[in-house]
Amino acid sequence: MSSPTGLSPEGIDALQQLKDRRDVNTVIFRWATPHALVLELEGNLTHDELVQALPPDAPRLVLHELAFATREGTRRHETLLILWEPAEVGGQEESCTGDYTALRKSLPNIHVHLTARQAEQLDYRGLVALAG
Repeated sequence: MSSPTGLSPEGIDALQQLKDRRDVNTVIFRWATPHALVLELEGNLTHDELVQALPPDAPRLVLHELAFATREGTRRHETLLILWEPAEVGGQEESCTGDYTALRKSLPNIHVHLTARQAEQLDYRGLVALAG
């Protein structure tokens, strides 16, 4: 995995933990300054906890391993890259989008990417449909 520009050393370690450990399924980054991402949260969150962890007025970059069952009953896991960019952010969109794109390029094995502006866009069934 190449290192995305602006990601703190703690953030790089958190990405590796997400990849290597079963007890970490979510990594959330916040912007300390434009183009400087810092680790905000690293943990094992349910879908509801993930949605609750996102602030209503500030952007975040999220990697979350979504667990779900296929129609055939097979258990699957798919890592999602989410740009959380609520409407209240105002003015930070360009920096957020640039860092999101850089992180997306540095994580080529993650195939599900989305931008969400409201919690309803992170509906569990909708995410499963994207991943499935």
